[in-house]
Order: sequence, then C-alpha cells, then structure tokens
Amino acid sequence: MITMKDIVREGHPTLREKAAEVVLPATEQDRQILASLIQYVQNSQDPEIANKYGLRSGVGLAAPQIGVSKRMIAVQVHDDNNELLSYALFNPRIMSHSVEKAYLIAGEGCLSVDRDVPGYVHRYARVTVKGTTLDGKEVKLRLKGLPAIVFQHEIDHLNGIMFYDHIDSQNPFQALEGATPIER
Repeated sequence: MITMKDIVREGHPTLREKAAEVVLPATEQDRQILASLIQYVQNSQDPEIANKYGLRSGVGLAAPQIGVSKRMIAVQVHDDNNELLSYALFNPRIMSHSVEKAYLIAGEGCLSVDRDVPGYVHRYARVTVKGTTLDGKEVKLRLKGLPAIVFQHEIDHLNGIMFYDHIDSQNPFQALEGATPIER
C-alpha cells in the first residue's frame, strides 16, 4: 500500500523526467504499481482509511510521484453529473483537445507539493484521452470540466511538468479571455 512517505516531493529528479512508455502487455510488476496508484487515490478519499494511515486526499496520482518513471496514472473524480470516474491507465495520451481553456477557481494542488502555490492553471476545457486499463483494454475517454483538468495534471507528470509551471508568474490570477472558471 502506498502511503504519504512513498510520494516524492518537488525537487526529486523523477518529477522532471519524461517517463518511459509501459511495454504492453504489462508485466505483473507494472500492473501492481498501477493497481497501487488507484488504491492510494481511492483510500485517500475514504475519510476513515485516510485518517488511519495519514493519507492526504487526492483525485489523481502518477507513477513518477512514487519515483517510478513510467507512463501510468490513476484518477478518481466526480464529473459535472456527479458520476464517479475511476481509471488506472497505462500510457495515457491526449488525442485531441478543445481550443477553449478552463481553470479551477481555487487553483490546483499536488500530492508532491507541500505548499500552496496561488494562481490559475489554464488547461484545455475538453480533452479526449486514450490509454490502456489494468485488464489490458484500450479506452477512449471524452472529458470536460474537472475530470479534464485532473487528467491533464496527471499526464503532465509523465512529461516532467508541474502544475505551477503553467501559472503566470507576473500575474498569477489573470484569467485568459474566454476561459471557463470551474468550482471544485
């Protein structure tokens, strides 16, 4: 089971590397790593388990965040219709995206960042993501709103990009014209 001590913090070199593709079909070791990522996210959202093990709540986790430079992410988040989206993916990639941008009003956070970084992180309002599930099925997800933002945040980790790299250092709360503000 992944705990907070397993999550590497900003400054760790793995967070700035471009992660390697996972060779499919995945090895048992890679399947176990991916399963542990989604298990952490699920456990962190269960108040009883999170409290018992001292887990910081999160909606996503990428393999580089536990020091594994491979293209694997786990996301569990509710969409605009309060449907629970829960995915653990090998080699996720953004196939297409909207021109429109969106941002979280409260800003973004990260399990690998132990400080508040104020500012808007502009991301695509809609994305189509393809990836391979734990059981080897290829999925294509059309995402918008919060789920689209979370998937982009996690895929950024696979490319060595931190959320605060997107914040305008001169004017962190400058919203892009036409960008949609999203409440969490």
